[in-house]
Amino acid sequence: MKNSHHSYSILIVDDNLTNIKLLLDILNQSGFRVSIAKSGENALVKLQENLPDLILLDVMMPGIDGFETCRQLKENPKTKDIPVIFMTALSELGNKVKGLQVGGVDYITKPIEPEEVLARIHVHLQLRKMQLQLIQTEKMSSLGQLVGGVAHEINNPINFIYGNIFHAQKYVQDLLKTIELYEQYLPPDIPELKAWSEEIDFDFLKDDLPQLLSSMEVGANRIRDLVRSLRVFSRLDEAQLKEIDLKEGIESTLMLLSHRFKPTSHRPEIEIIHDYDKLPPIECYASEINQVFIHVFNNAIDAIDSKAIMLGNHSKTLNVFVPQIRIKIESVTEQHLLKINIADNGIGMSAEVQRRSFDQFFTTKPVGQGTGLGLAITYAIIVDKHGGTLTCNSEVGQGSEFRITLPFSQEKRLS
Repeated sequence: MKNSHHSYSILIVDDNLTNIKLLLDILNQSGFRVSIAKSGENALVKLQENLPDLILLDVMMPGIDGFETCRQLKENPKTKDIPVIFMTALSELGNKVKGLQVGGVDYITKPIEPEEVLARIHVHLQLRKMQLQLIQTEKMSSLGQLVGGVAHEINNPINFIYGNIFHAQKYVQDLLKTIELYEQYLPPDIPELKAWSEEIDFDFLKDDLPQLLSSMEVGANRIRDLVRSLRVFSRLDEAQLKEIDLKEGIESTLMLLSHRFKPTSHRPEIEIIHDYDKLPPIECYASEINQVFIHVFNNAIDAIDSKAIMLGNHSKTLNVFVPQIRIKIESVTEQHLLKINIADNGIGMSAEVQRRSFDQFFTTKPVGQGTGLGLAITYAIIVDKHGGTLTCNSEVGQGSEFRITLPFSQEKRLS
């Protein structure tokens, strides 16, 4: 039952020491992280600090009973989605119905049987995990459709503008050449021409107009690149397994996040350092792999911003801080896989944060600024869906490195 990448956390709410000890033995041996509350009131306080993946809740307790505790949990937006399994010796149908009505997902009947406890916990953790993945997949699907539609709508007019800029530049050159010829062969002292030329500042206009058109060309090129990146990111035609150029997906993701790399009030521009091997195409679910890179790069940027803010109190140190994200991709042909390392020199993570970084709902960000789902979903996409690996090495104050491997093909894994 022990999870291969992190242990789920479970909160036991029970006032009976014998039950608590039995459950602790069962859950600790199976690799779970366990916390204890000896009353409903105590549980509600604990849940303000840390959110478990699942709650085992006794019905009969002093103070507020299990039913009332569960009702209050389900009224709180922060805790309403945590699965609650009731524990009770009450076998009457009415009590079971009441537990389900207040928001419980299941019952464990006392005396406690280890196999039953583990089986029910496993089922509801898996259901919760699949529910979260489905919600995120639906969100990304909707976002992909929106992005793909916007990109399509922008693509046609920008191509029209870009195509006409070339002609406009040529027409302006021809007009300026014609005016130059007129200046050579017409008398230079015609009062009306001289007055009009001064009024419109013709010398400035003559120099500025070609530059203006060149700036328009650069801007149109930028929009075309952005549209191309949006289309690659959305991958509306690649909801199924398909061979892709991974480097193209990463570069498109970087383009979409380019506004976050720019200088801010507390740090200089983030430098992106690339080190790519010659890469073969890989078979994957392209839109989901792009989603992985969005999560990892956003975490790197957040870590760099946090470090810059921390160093802001020590201006001498901040002046020597050069924020960087390093991307290294290499092909390991003999193992039929790609290695992708994404490292930042941000604030880094403590051992405890690093251990829990892939836990669902775990976040170090303030309330409202992070869901705690990004890296958990990233892990599910890389490991569960693509048969790859995802690990993180981090040191406080030095930065973090995410190491990803992806197989060239999914054929062997799915056969």
